[in-house]
Formats: sequence, C-alpha cells, structure tokens
Amino acid sequence: MPPACSALENEVTPRHFNVLFLCTGNSARSIMAEAILNRKGSPNFTGHSAGSHPTGHVHAEALRQIAGADMPADGLRSKSWDEFAKPDAPKMHFVFTVCDRAASEVCPVWPGHPLTARWGVPDPAAVEGTQQQIERAFFEAFSILDRRISLFLSLPLATLEEEVIQSEIDRIGRQ
Repeated sequence: MPPACSALENEVTPRHFNVLFLCTGNSARSIMAEAILNRKGSPNFTGHSAGSHPTGHVHAEALRQIAGADMPADGLRSKSWDEFAKPDAPKMHFVFTVCDRAASEVCPVWPGHPLTARWGVPDPAAVEGTQQQIERAFFEAFSILDRRISLFLSLPLATLEEEVIQSEIDRIGRQ
C-alpha cells in the first residue's frame, strides 16, 4: 500500500473525480484537455486547467478545435495554478502536466497528494508557419489529448489499486 495521504485513500469509490491539467501558458493544450474531459467525463469527472505562467488568454485556434468537436467553451480561461492551491479550491484526484519535454518547458510540480502523470504534448501555440501548419499542429495536439483522455476514462478506477492506476496513467502518457 502506498504511503498515507494519497488522493484516493479513505474514499470508497468516489463518484466524482477532479482532474487538473497543467501547462506553462494555459492557453492551448491544458485548455483543450479541460474541455475534452468535461465533455467526455461528465458527470463523473470535472476537468480544470491552469498554467505556471498563464498567458491570460485562450488561443483562438484552441477554441476553434473545441468548437469543431462540438464541445462547449463556456468558462474556459487562462489562469494560474495558484488558484488551485487555495484552501477553497476543489480537491484534485489527478493532476496531468501536458508540457512537452522536447520543448524544454518548465512544468510546475503540483504540491499535495493527487495521482500525477506527465502527458507531454508538443505545444501547438509555439508553431510558426502558415495558417494550415498552425491548424494542423492544434489538430494533432487535440487528437493526442482526446485519445489519452479516452484511455484514462476507460480505466476501471473503482476496481484498481492506486499503484496500478499510477502505472496506467503513466503508460497513457507515453503513448
């Protein structure tokens, strides 16, 4: 059994899980992940997103990807991860960083005891080129996140030990 104080410990199959997606700017990847999880995971999951250095705006192409998938964008905003460290913040069960390792981004380390995994995705907001190249980068990032979130949602969390859940969310991030 893992050490005490884990996010899922002492909870008999929670019916609802909060998931935080973290990235540097909170303008594209983490925002798209939040929207995907809120659509696909409702009512058992609520997605949130934040950044270590939020840009203060959501990238227009991220909003186009979300709208193109017929997902609501209401309430999506670029915000600091500090909002989720406040005493009145929702308790997180999972925290996924979606920063791309290859881009040498500085990703925040989440304090506390939720299960965490690194789901690095290339940053579409960093792509320079034609409008078509930018759209393609956002489409690819959205597709990767959509696939990983679908795999995550297929996990039978109620029947798995925490060690197995941790192993599975790590494996999803490597796909």
